[in-house]
Amino acid sequence: MFVRQLTVNAGGHMSSETAVETNVERVVPFLWVHDLDVSYHFYVDRLGFTLRHQWVDDGKRRWCWLANGNAAIMLQEFWREGRHRNLPYGAVGVGVVIYFICKDAGALYHEFTSRGVDASRPMVENAMWVTRVTDPDGYHVCFESPADAPDESTL
Repeated sequence: MFVRQLTVNAGGHMSSETAVETNVERVVPFLWVHDLDVSYHFYVDRLGFTLRHQWVDDGKRRWCWLANGNAAIMLQEFWREGRHRNLPYGAVGVGVVIYFICKDAGALYHEFTSRGVDASRPMVENAMWVTRVTDPDGYHVCFESPADAPDESTL
C-alpha cells in the first residue's frame, strides 16, 4: 500500500512524495503453557480476555487465541508424550515480558485485583502507568497507559 503526501514548497509549488507503508499489522505472542485450562481461565476469567479461536482434539482444547480489544495472545499446552513432546526442563516465562498498551492501566489494576489477581500497584515508568501480573507459567504480563504524572509516581 502506498501513501501519497502533498507538500507545498517555499515557492508555493506543490510536490508529491510517495512513502511505503509497512505490511506488518500486529504481533500475537504464542506462549507454551503447562496446563492450558489453568492458563485459559487466568486470561479469560481474571484478565478479561475473550476466546476468538481454538483447536479442540479428542474433546480437549489444545490451542487457543484469546483477545482483549485489538490485542491478542495464543496459548498451547506442552506435549507431555509422543513424537511432539516438548516439556521444558526448566521454568518457562523466564526473560519474557509482554506489554499490552491500554487506555487506563489504573482501571485495569482495579478490575484485576477485584478478581483476585495479584497485580502490582500502578507506577509511572517512562511516562506510562504500568501494572504487572505474572501468569500461572511465570510469564510477566504488563498493562500500560500514557501518564501525565512524573516517573515513579504511584496510583
